[in-house]
Amino acid sequence: MPRTLPFDGEIITSRQNRRIVELMKLDDRRTREKNGTFRFDGVKLLCEALCRGVELDSLFVRVGTAEKLEQRMRELYGYSLSDVSCPIFGVEDNLFEKISQENAPEGVITVAKYIDKSHNFIIIYKEDDSRVRKDAPVILLESVRDPLNVGAIIRSAAALGVGHLIMSADCADIYHPRTLRAAMGPLFSLPITRVEDLPGTVRALRAQGRRVYAAALDDTAIRLGSPEMAMEKGSVPPCAVIGNEGHGLSEAVIQACDRSVYIPMEADTESLNAGVAAALIMWELCKS
Repeated sequence: MPRTLPFDGEIITSRQNRRIVELMKLDDRRTREKNGTFRFDGVKLLCEALCRGVELDSLFVRVGTAEKLEQRMRELYGYSLSDVSCPIFGVEDNLFEKISQENAPEGVITVAKYIDKSHNFIIIYKEDDSRVRKDAPVILLESVRDPLNVGAIIRSAAALGVGHLIMSADCADIYHPRTLRAAMGPLFSLPITRVEDLPGTVRALRAQGRRVYAAALDDTAIRLGSPEMAMEKGSVPPCAVIGNEGHGLSEAVIQACDRSVYIPMEADTESLNAGVAAALIMWELCKS
């Protein structure tokens, strides 16, 4: 039976194939950053990327389930592989199982171009970036190293209405497989910027009239959701900075903020996971 899907070139059967070798190198962060590309598995993420206009580099499709993949794409979003403008490579079934990062592969691996921006300093709001909402809160992350936490924060930020996520350069890679799985589609729609100078970024946001809270417990900290916090709310949406899972925020970042805010908790309990703490703070900032 002839195939309805046109592949670019011969069906790939060897792990030593040049394209497979280059694909597997994307498991390494340094290679991703050098190439400006990243990989992800699954039909839903592929369709989300197509919806958001993410620039695709190439597609690797398991030959034996290509037609089922097309059917799934149509069911989810009304897409087909003919809507993909990048090269599509067929991969022999057993080889595909070995190169997939999923326990139950759906039959497609996508390579896409980087979507975030990187700056040495905050020039973000001087740029014409239509994705960045000026009327929504901004969340900043300092040294959040767990990919699952970063992914969860991205997903929560998009769901709750955060306008922009700004990350210090030493945060977990947003293109790490675990970050991608935790974030899902919102990764492609939420404006994300990496900066080298996070304290300077905080000061720049304050200069634009935004109030910036440090998620930290100190002598000046106010309770999240307190009347005092509501009274301080100005006409410009506020910002909050969430710190490292184990060490919290650096003193330099805390000093750069307007003041600190803490999440009330029961006595003798462990501190909250960074992803959970960020979600609670984002809810408070975005709820009105």
